[in-house]
Amino acid sequence: MRLPRDVNGAALVSAFRRLGYERVRQRGSHVRVTTQEGGEHHEVIPLHDPIRARTLSSILKSVARHHGVGVQELLRLLDLL
Repeated sequence: MRLPRDVNGAALVSAFRRLGYERVRQRGSHVRVTTQEGGEHHEVIPLHDPIRARTLSSILKSVARHHGVGVQELLRLLDLL
């Protein structure tokens, strides 16, 4: 599985809006997004450019697990491939 290497935090926050996530708060360079779709789920996204690969992988795995899809399918839904 290859992850995109050029994803920044602002683009990821924007992409997650497609899945019903809303920005609920920010502290420094980290944004917390929340969705109620499929049950409540929170994720913290660093507004770094780019997001480190390991951090991006962890965020994507958590969101994919919550929505019941694989990481590759999630990337397609978010148009990040």
